[in-house]
Amino acid sequence: MAFRTDVFLFNPFLVGKAGKTERGPMDFQKRLSSGEFVILAQMNTPKGVNISEMVTNARRIKERVHAVIIPDMDNGVMRMSALAGGVLMRQQGIEPIVHVYGRDKNRMALQGDILAAHVLGIQNLVVVRGEDMLQGDHVDAKTVDDLDEVGLLTAITALAKGKDMAGFELNGSPSYTVGCTIGGCADDGALDAELEKARRKVEAGARFVLTPAVFDVDRFVSFAEKARGLGVPLIPTVFLLKTVGIARYMATYEPGVFIPEHLIKRMRQAADREMEGLVIAGETIRNLKGLAQGVQIVTLGWEHRLPAILDYAGL
Repeated sequence: MAFRTDVFLFNPFLVGKAGKTERGPMDFQKRLSSGEFVILAQMNTPKGVNISEMVTNARRIKERVHAVIIPDMDNGVMRMSALAGGVLMRQQGIEPIVHVYGRDKNRMALQGDILAAHVLGIQNLVVVRGEDMLQGDHVDAKTVDDLDEVGLLTAITALAKGKDMAGFELNGSPSYTVGCTIGGCADDGALDAELEKARRKVEAGARFVLTPAVFDVDRFVSFAEKARGLGVPLIPTVFLLKTVGIARYMATYEPGVFIPEHLIKRMRQAADREMEGLVIAGETIRNLKGLAQGVQIVTLGWEHRLPAILDYAGL
């Protein structure tokens, strides 16, 4: 069955009624620079070409978030490219932030995609670490890893200055607001190593840092004190716990994930466990205001629940 996509397509530069731009392309960057609290929602592209669900979910949160983060082949699962997802967000009047990483492409392809992003109106990027392909749905796919995260950030910075990685001049220079991530840490030694990696990423051009999922705000405060020396905004991840089983699995097997036992018990004893997970996510967002410069809300397929989380967060 073929799905129509044309019904959703219109000017990617968002010219609305009377020729007015509905949302400025640098709104996210301005909020970061001014110290305002930013609300980011993560939204995966479909595995296929039926974009109706993604577009519907985007329209539900359009006036309630400042940008949508689009992963690219997240968790090693083949999906429609993040560039296409970014354009779809632009078409809905939402500012996109697109993942880029070196696992699947060499430096030529990466630079080409990054230039294309600018032309398509995508000016926010997050350089991430590509997950192991053994965790995905194409386990026989070959990894490339031509550039690591620092190398990719260095390449983006060079492009913005008008040169490619081979030193050739560009015909027109792009501009971006670029971020990076910090991985989960099981102990202080691992955290120190991650912070040193993050410092190198910031030196290479990252202007904000997305942190691992936060379930205990007091622990985040301790982490933020150690990360203050990075000198860029920290944006913690708020992860929706869908079930008690997921919460227990993450607490047991995910490195650096600390989920207080009282939260797991609270979900287990709730009359409506699914709703309790939404409430917990909303409470976490509220508690992080004033402690960080924003949040990234991750629902992993439950994007239709984003409005409820924002309701419980009072946003």
